Amino acid sequence: MAKTQLNVRVDETTAETARQRAVQRGLSMNRYIEELVRKDAGEVGQTFVEAAADFMKQYEHVFTEEFGEERTAR
Repeated sequence: MAKTQLNVRVDETTAETARQRAVQRGLSMNRYIEELVRKDAGEVGQTFVEAAADFMKQYEHVFTEEFGEERTAR
């Protein structure tokens, strides 16, 4: 996969915290930041799935009325 360079500005405390966390995890700073972004993106996806499941649970009776018991059991 091709890599793109990003330049970000953060305060020194944030930069030092990121350096320390990367070292603690045995990662380069690049890899550490990349993993943070991927994790954040995954959490957003998980939040969506949980919200969709909650919606389906709340409105299950509506789907059952509209489509019947057989269709909602799938």
